[in-house]
Amino acid sequence: MPTPSPIRIHIDGVRATVTLDRPAVRNAFNDETIAALTAAFRDLGANERLRCIVLAANGPAFCAGADLNWMQRMAGYSFDENVADAQALADMLRTLYECPVPTIARIQGDVFAGGVGLVAACDMAVAVDSARFCLSEVLIGLIPATIGPYVLRALGARTSHRYFLTGERFGAAEAHRAGLVHEAVPAEALDATVDTLANALANAGPQAVRAAKAFVRDVAGRPVDDALARQTAHEIARLRTSDEGRAGLAAFLSKSTPAWRAEATTGAAA
Repeated sequence: MPTPSPIRIHIDGVRATVTLDRPAVRNAFNDETIAALTAAFRDLGANERLRCIVLAANGPAFCAGADLNWMQRMAGYSFDENVADAQALADMLRTLYECPVPTIARIQGDVFAGGVGLVAACDMAVAVDSARFCLSEVLIGLIPATIGPYVLRALGARTSHRYFLTGERFGAAEAHRAGLVHEAVPAEALDATVDTLANALANAGPQAVRAAKAFVRDVAGRPVDDALARQTAHEIARLRTSDEGRAGLAAFLSKSTPAWRAEATTGAAA
């Protein structure tokens, strides 16, 4: 009998949903889950018709981090085997972070350890206000190393000092204040809030959105110098003279609807 897939993928028009589907283990990930997520975000990222990917989860928890059985196997690995194993997780997170299609984490429950990395690697995150978060690695003698670059970008160094070092739990309101999630809402408002973000992405120029995502990733943290000024001038000129940029400006000036918005509304891009 084939092993059930650890994730489910559903495409509806210009929107895809990737759902973690191991509720019995609180959607903790193992090597199979990591491989499946890497393949999913690589393949979906190459689909130019998509405007948005939602990362969701089945069951009461969003993601509890690493699966215990997987951790037990790792305990017997050599250093080189541990490097290879950790590299697979690092590659998955980078694939998610660099996915050309904008991503939204739909957080319906608790997020611990490596699960926080999944949230931080997404472009946007919406959580139920009852969700709890924890970077618990130090409590078992480890550190959040592989997920660290993404969590640091979300929380900033000062807040990361506290939660990386203490391993304490914090609620959705604190996750919102710290910048890990963009919205913390009652459970009944979760899907509507995710829909609002997804619809906003669908209404914008698809190539412009992808370019904006890459721009943020490239420019954040860089010094504002002559080289950056030249790059920004070239980037806006490139987009102004692109087919999408010309069509968008023409639609704006004529007060008409650009083609990409009509496609998103009718589902013609599905």
